[in-house]
Amino acid sequence: MVTIGIVKESKKGETRVSATPDTVKKLIAMGFDVLVESNAGSLSLIDDAAFKNVGAKIVDRKKAFGANCVCKVACPDESEVKLLKESAILIGSIDPFLNLKTMKLLADKKITALAMEFLPRISRAQSMDSLSSQSNIAGYKAVLLGADHLGQIFPMMTTAAGTLSPARVVILGAGVAGLQAIATARRLGARVEVSDIRPETKEEVESLGGKFIEVESEEDNSAEGGYAKQVSKEFLAKQREILTERISVSNCVISTALVPGKKAPVLITKDMVEKMKLGSVIVDMAAANGGNCELTKPGSTIEHKGVSILGPENIPALVPLHSSTVYAKNILNLITHMMDKDEKSIKVDSEDEIVGPMTVSAGGNIVEERIKNAMEESK
Repeated sequence: MVTIGIVKESKKGETRVSATPDTVKKLIAMGFDVLVESNAGSLSLIDDAAFKNVGAKIVDRKKAFGANCVCKVACPDESEVKLLKESAILIGSIDPFLNLKTMKLLADKKITALAMEFLPRISRAQSMDSLSSQSNIAGYKAVLLGADHLGQIFPMMTTAAGTLSPARVVILGAGVAGLQAIATARRLGARVEVSDIRPETKEEVESLGGKFIEVESEEDNSAEGGYAKQVSKEFLAKQREILTERISVSNCVISTALVPGKKAPVLITKDMVEKMKLGSVIVDMAAANGGNCELTKPGSTIEHKGVSILGPENIPALVPLHSSTVYAKNILNLITHMMDKDEKSIKVDSEDEIVGPMTVSAGGNIVEERIKNAMEESK
C-alpha cells in the first residue's frame, strides 16, 4: 500500500499543515495509508486525536518522512531531506528559486519534487491552486494588519462630536491578494485606490469598489498565466511619479507586487515614504522576496520618520486554521488528479499539462529549465 506522510513543519513561524482530518479521511478512502507525524497539526488547532479518529496512523518524524509521498507546506531543510526515502515524491510550496541548494539535495536523492507554486493557472487546475488560496487569505489579513497599526479607523463615522473621514488606502498589485485586499478594505469602509501594471485588471478593481490608478503606456506588461512581468525603467519611472502623489495623501499602503522567479520590484522608495503622512502604515506583502518598499526589513516592523513599515514574511501562517484547510484541499485535489486508480498509486506524468510544469526534480536531475538556469547563474 502506498503511504502518504503528513509532517510537522519546522520552519520558524510556519504554523500550517498540509492535511486536515477531512482530507486525510478522503485519502484513506482512496486506498492510501496516511502517516501523520505526532503534533503535525497542533499549531493549526488540529490535535492528533482528530487525525486518528479518521483512520490516520500517528507516527514519529522519521516514519512520516519515510513515506512514499511526503506532503509539506514549506521547503524541507537539509535535515529533512536526509529523512526522505530515496526516489520518494515530495509535494509542497518549496520556493525553488529561494532554495537552490535544497533543490540540488533533492535531485541527488532522486526525489520527484512538485512545487505547488508552479501549478499552471488553467481552469482544470483551479481547485489545486495553492497560490490563489493562500493569497486570498493573505490579502484579507494584510488589510487587518494595516488597520491594526493605523492610528485611525477605516470607515467614515458620523458621531455627535462630528464626522470622521474614512481612511485612504492604496493597494499595489491587483492579483489575487490585491483583489482580496480591495474587497476587505472596502468592507471596512476605506476609500481604495489601486495600481497595477496590467491595464486589464481595471475592470476587476472597479467591480470591487476601488479606483484604478492609470499609467499611460504602450507596453504589454502581462505575462503568461495572468502574471505580471518585469517592466521597463521608463514605465517604472512614470508609475513612481503617479504613485508618489497618491501615496503621499494615503493613510495605508498594501503592496503585493511579485514577479515569478525574480526579486520583488521596488515600487516605494525612501523618498516616497518620507512624503507620506505622519502615522501612515505600509504593509509589504512582498517582504519575503525582497520587498516592494526600499526600506522594508523582512520579518520586522520598523518606523521611518513617523511611517510604520511592516514586512511580514508569511501572512497565511497568521491564520493557520483556514490557511491549512484550503491548502490541504489543494493537495488532496492534486493527488486525486495524479492517482492511478488501477494500481492505487500516485503517478507523476511529465506530459500531463498540470503535473509537468510543477515537476522540479525527477530521476536524479533538475528538470525545470528556469531552476536549472538559476542554479547555473548562482555558481
